Parts: sequence; C-alpha cells; structure tokens
Amino acid sequence: MRSDRQARLESAVREHRVVFAVVAPVVGAASLLAGATGFLPPAVAFSPVALVLGTLLLRLPLVAGIAPLLDRRALALVAGLCGYTYLIEAVGVQTGWPYGAFSYGVELGPMVGGVPVALPLFFVPLVMNAFLLVVLVLGDAASDARVRVPAVVLAVLAVDAVLDPGAVALGFWSYAGGGVYYGVPLSNYAGWVLSATVATLALDAAFDVTALRERLAACEFALDDMVSFVLLWGVVNLAFSNWVPVLVTLGFVAALVTSGRVDVAFARPRGRWGRE
Repeated sequence: MRSDRQARLESAVREHRVVFAVVAPVVGAASLLAGATGFLPPAVAFSPVALVLGTLLLRLPLVAGIAPLLDRRALALVAGLCGYTYLIEAVGVQTGWPYGAFSYGVELGPMVGGVPVALPLFFVPLVMNAFLLVVLVLGDAASDARVRVPAVVLAVLAVDAVLDPGAVALGFWSYAGGGVYYGVPLSNYAGWVLSATVATLALDAAFDVTALRERLAACEFALDDMVSFVLLWGVVNLAFSNWVPVLVTLGFVAALVTSGRVDVAFARPRGRWGRE
C-alpha cells in the first residue's frame, strides 16, 4: 500500500516536474514581490493559507525523493528534529537567543505562541536539500562523516545567507536594530551554526549515506526542491538588489549544474516533461 502511494507520488512529480521546479517558484516570487511593492493586497500576496500550501507544493519533489528511505528510525529522528525546530524558535521569539531579537511581520500560516505551526515544513527541507546537494557534490568523499557533516553545516549557512535577506526584504520577519547583512545581524548566523549542526547530525543519523547516493542516482527530481529554492529566492534577492545573496545563489546554481541536476527535464529531450 505504501509502495503504491509512493509510486503514484513519484509519477505525479515526474509528470509535472517543470511545474514544481520552475513555474511554481517563479509565480510565487512574482506574487510575493507584488505584495511587497503594493501591486497586490498583502491579504492576497501573503495569505497564510497560500504560503503554507505553496510551500507544501514546492516540497513534493523532495518528499517523493526521500520517501523510500523513511524507515522507523528516520521518521523518529525527523520527528525529533521537528520538535527541536519548535523549541528553538519559541526560545528565540521569547528571548532573542540564539538568532537575535526578531519578530514576524507576516503570519506563516497558523501561529501558536508566536511560532508558525508549519515551521518544520519551512526549516527541515532546507537542511535536507543542503544534505542531498553535499552528498551529490562530494561523491565518494561524502562517505567520511568528518568531511560530510561540516560541509552540510556550511551549506545550510549558505542557504540562510540567501533566505534571510530575501525574507527580511519582503517583511516576513525583522530583527530589532537591523543588521549589517541586509538587515540581518551576525548573531543570526551564530544561531544557525547551532541549529544547522543539530539538524545535520539528526539527518546524518536518520539516513544511510550509501542509500542516499543510490537514491540520488536513481531519482532525477530529488533535488528539484533546491532548484525551486534557488529560483524563488534568487529572483527575490535580485529584485531588491541584494547582491551577495544573489552571488551565493549563483554558487548553488553552479553546484546543481555541475552535479547534473539542472539538465533535469528542462534541457534534454526525454519526452513529455522529461519522461523517457
């Protein structure tokens, strides 16, 4: 039964790959920018329901990609990581530690105690995408945890170097007193060192690297969520002239291209939407 559901999900993602990886993030970026610049009412552009459903749509390729690897151990560790995201965010909202004092300007779906209920949907996939990209780029070197874990932590920090400036520019959240990096304080990245390390160690314990590499080789869309992240936040940062985040985004583009993940269905003639 589970295998049947996984097969249907994989088929749907593969069938509509361009929609998930290209169309949806471009439309999302345009909508968010229209809201931030006054062309769309905030209630429309920043609708909590639309933000959560849109994010869920973008995550489907990642879910389909890793679903076959989610055994009980992996599910338990991912659930624990979800609990960590709530805990550290609640502490951050109340105390300003470890990211720095900040507040949400947009409700990212239902909020409880100042924390988005859908927070794991936003956080965990970002780390998982960084993990998969590092495993893919490192190749055989990914087998060594002494290389793999620090590389993933650095990749997660790079992800936030793209995400946070764009989110601040859109008004998703803001830091008290601003910050030297496009309104983001350096304390935020000190906090992300902690959270990235915790998340990376949890995922490293949850998934077997050899199995991940085999799955990446067999599943051409497993990193399409990373492609959509690059498109959405690259466009947003470009629109606000956040040049350093744009350069970091181009670094991710280079990694995706050299690892063969942007040939996808978009560049080679493999039938409708990339099917053989």
